[in-house]
Amino acid sequence: MSSIKNPLAAILDSNKFTGLNYQKWLRNLNIVLASEKLLYTLVKSPPKEAPADVSLEELTTLNKWWDDELKTRCYMMAWMSNEM
Repeated sequence: MSSIKNPLAAILDSNKFTGLNYQKWLRNLNIVLASEKLLYTLVKSPPKEAPADVSLEELTTLNKWWDDELKTRCYMMAWMSNEM
């Protein structure tokens, strides 16, 4: 999937989550997400919508957070076995 952009992603390409390898898969996922600077998306969820009085800078940060969270979820789904 993203092995072309991030060589570390090849770890997960060859070690997809099957249900029995959760600890190893999670460790590898954390390595890849840390290298992509996306690990924070597993720790805390962004607000579902922006507050009414949000500044442009805060909105930019929120949009990046939402984009990063989506990317993380896509990585996780892509690195699961099709039998899951």
